Amino acid sequence: MKPDLKPDTMSLWIRLKENEDIEARDQLIIHFAHLVKYVASRLAIHLSSLVELDELISYGIEGLIDAIEKFDHKRNIKFETYALTRIRGSMIDGLRSMDWIPVSLRQKSKQLEKAYMTVETRLGRSASDSEVAEELGLNLDELAVLLRDVAATTIISLDDFLLGEDGDQKKKRMVDILEDHNSVSALDLVEFNEVKDLLAKAISRLPDKEKMVVYLYYYEGLTLKEIGAVISLSESRISQLHTKAILRLRGSLSKKKNLVV
Repeated sequence: MKPDLKPDTMSLWIRLKENEDIEARDQLIIHFAHLVKYVASRLAIHLSSLVELDELISYGIEGLIDAIEKFDHKRNIKFETYALTRIRGSMIDGLRSMDWIPVSLRQKSKQLEKAYMTVETRLGRSASDSEVAEELGLNLDELAVLLRDVAATTIISLDDFLLGEDGDQKKKRMVDILEDHNSVSALDLVEFNEVKDLLAKAISRLPDKEKMVVYLYYYEGLTLKEIGAVISLSESRISQLHTKAILRLRGSLSKKKNLVV
């Protein structure tokens, strides 16, 4: 990704934030537009032909504009880090509003998630493909097809939502909790730290290859194709590992009412 510290960037922020210069805002949008294409290209890997790339980019631009309008240039936070989360969140919100995943596919994903949770709870360790297939009454080839089919349901970020006491009525993004450090309550910080701990423990229990895929995809920002090159596996195999990792995480965390992934 391109750095955000070109000589004229700070002057644009000052013009926008202190002088409400709309032209400066437009220049910042153009300057950071590459972030939208970057996020869209990563999400598109999971979507096959279900969603057009242009649709993702359109939603992402809305997220970029929102990030630019809400960003505080005086704080010691890199804009790219802040914007990437908002751009991705805007794309996912757009996908949700389209309700683009068929009900049958959601049901299959839930069945798989439940199978991973059931087998791993029973065995006290990560379940193998053959064990999950047996739980579902499938052979390995049928399981592979099922994993491929539900891959599109696993695009949600690991830290998309934190749930409040009232369930779905109090959803809030972690980025919103951390958006203003001067207004974060002690309760929010405790919830955030609990979620991080739960997620870290769940990831630590993943099989090594799945753990590596999660790390390279979510923490290093690599695409599935790039991850494949790093660990010498095909892109389709990396996609399958990613899908299984997310299903395992959802299953293991499903009993934790404070976390939705």
